[in-house]
Amino acid sequence: ITIDCPLEHRKGQVLGLEVDTVNSVQFSNHTGYAHWKGQVLNSDELHELYEGLKLNNVNHYDYVLTGYTRDTSFLAMVVDIVKELKQQNSNLVYVCDPVMGDKWNGEGSMYVPKDLLPVYRDKVVPVADIITPNQFEAELLTGRKIHTEKEAIEVMDMLHAMGPETVVITSSDLQTPLGNDYLIALGSHRKTEADGTKVMQRIRVESPKVDAVFVGTGDLFAAMLLAWTHKHPNNLKVACEKTVSAMQHVIQRTITSAKAQAGEGNKPNSAQLELRMVQSKKDIENPAIIIKATVL
Repeated sequence: ITIDCPLEHRKGQVLGLEVDTVNSVQFSNHTGYAHWKGQVLNSDELHELYEGLKLNNVNHYDYVLTGYTRDTSFLAMVVDIVKELKQQNSNLVYVCDPVMGDKWNGEGSMYVPKDLLPVYRDKVVPVADIITPNQFEAELLTGRKIHTEKEAIEVMDMLHAMGPETVVITSSDLQTPLGNDYLIALGSHRKTEADGTKVMQRIRVESPKVDAVFVGTGDLFAAMLLAWTHKHPNNLKVACEKTVSAMQHVIQRTITSAKAQAGEGNKPNSAQLELRMVQSKKDIENPAIIIKATVL
């Protein structure tokens, strides 16, 4: 089940997962445009939808994926639902994209109400199995700033200690060995061996920067990471390589198409920068690995 804005669920379907989707918002378009109209689902309405699933005894899931929300009571309701689903299926995996904010020109700012942070930190992250914060969100959740890869690993360990077995910092402003034109993502997976010992797998992924603002890349990342960790449960390296490679295919196709539509010398607008999801179906299903991860 995905509980999010409507960008999430299609990717799972393309990768062969049956998806029940709950749209946390019903908007005319995404909020990267100058204007949008529509409705926001509140916690009572979410509860009502879940009750309908329960009454028909079809509330049986292997995964829950959540993303963008602006309301604390909605988020608290999500936690209640996840806890109930985990009681039914102790193997359920909850993938949480803790969407709160990002950095622009080195300065971080939240684009959701500030009172969501303690709910994410104290209630949501402890029940999550996989989380996909960006660097700013990881810093918010732990209260620690990240300036180096070593500090990023320490922050990921703090996040593990809060609950999740898998932590992926989806983007950061850390310096990459490949130079300023690349973006670093970092991943950490805590695996419990048969004898109870904990083994850590940590990776770094560097991908080329693209000079444009896309909306929905975080959604795409979380949805594909869910699908690829399902297919490669103990290999975060392969799951991230497939996820980031598919992202690159989508982004490169989008920017090429957007520039062609905008014409030489013109900056593409929001409509032209809509992610080319349909055109990238084959790349999402079976991405050629164009980005390799480094094991740390």
